[in-house]
Amino acid sequence: MVEKRTPMQVKDAVAAVLQHAGSLASEKVPLEDSYGRILAEPLTATSAVPPFDRSPYDGYAIRSADSAGASGTSRVTFRVIDHIGAGEVSHKRLNAFEAIRIMTGAQLPEGADAVVMFEQTVEEGDTFTLRKPFEKLENVSLQGEDVAKDEVVIESGNVINPGTIALLATFGYSQPTVAKLPTVGILSTGTELLGVEDALEPGKIRNSNGPMIMAQLKRMGIACKMYGMSIDNLEESYQAVKKAAQETDCLITTGGVSVGDFDFLPAIYERLGAKVLFNKVAMRPGSVTTVAVADGRFLFGLSGNPSACFTGFELFVRPALLQMMGAQKPFVPHTTALLAEDFEKANPFTRFIRAVYDGEEVRPAGFNKSNAVSSIARGNALIVLPGGSRGFQKGDRVDVLLLGVEEGAAKWMN
Repeated sequence: MVEKRTPMQVKDAVAAVLQHAGSLASEKVPLEDSYGRILAEPLTATSAVPPFDRSPYDGYAIRSADSAGASGTSRVTFRVIDHIGAGEVSHKRLNAFEAIRIMTGAQLPEGADAVVMFEQTVEEGDTFTLRKPFEKLENVSLQGEDVAKDEVVIESGNVINPGTIALLATFGYSQPTVAKLPTVGILSTGTELLGVEDALEPGKIRNSNGPMIMAQLKRMGIACKMYGMSIDNLEESYQAVKKAAQETDCLITTGGVSVGDFDFLPAIYERLGAKVLFNKVAMRPGSVTTVAVADGRFLFGLSGNPSACFTGFELFVRPALLQMMGAQKPFVPHTTALLAEDFEKANPFTRFIRAVYDGEEVRPAGFNKSNAVSSIARGNALIVLPGGSRGFQKGDRVDVLLLGVEEGAAKWMN
């Protein structure tokens, strides 16, 4: 008898996955290796930025009061008594109508409270004149105006980007604390599968899902263990899944989750004593996506069809792995766009269509059946069309999931 499955709504399925995504430990890594990792501790400023009052320009440090009354017809003269380069400090204190030549980034000398840019002066020997008055603190970068000492600049759970690297370096974090990366395995199932290097045979196809998922993981900065391909034999598949599940935090299998004669994963999950969170989702493609948990480890059973496999990874695997690493924003980033063509046929399930988003409109990336491969390569987004009794017309505003972007929130599921 064919197993009857009750589909779970996408948002409920995602929620069920995240409820079981436990946190990984943390580790320290060299700063140069931290890009793309997730902060496991808040980034706290160990000093103020700027660390002292400094000049944002090349010019002259003056006492603003001395420039009072300066005009084109009544220029005020200053005498230059010292020169400060970036990284240097003057030990002289300004007196009336004295100035110190100062370079960008240098510390403001004692007594000075304004900076005059070179182009605002007329120089002559060791003097210069001004034709306008300057306010107190004009052209001065104040200590702590960017960041105060002990301020939490970046919360934990954020992905380390180039700007974060700059902050870590600024505050002396040579070994930032980051979330450990999950150990992820990939096992492709199906007697019909050939290796990438194999010649095609009648009834066979090359395994594209394994390399594709490896690339999706690499895009997240996560390496993986490849467990090869399993043939359609229950005992062999069971042993392969059992071994891989014991060695990983998360095992991703492709194929074998439907209700055909050789779809063994439901039976394998049962033998492993796994808790099945769901085995059908109200979505197209990928309705047979199955997620289970065994001994605290995730078992993601993705469809063997490439487009369904790809979509299942982005919707379920990606947020689970990011939440395990403590990410604040584990979901695929989203926006809205105008639909560039009609989708007149209604569908009771939510549809995720491989698409091209140009900043204003979104259109299908090509052939869009669940076994499609070409549209995955051409697309940079997924169109989200909620299930219901009506179709969608060109010009409708729809939700769009952006692929290959660092982080996001799941407002499209609300």
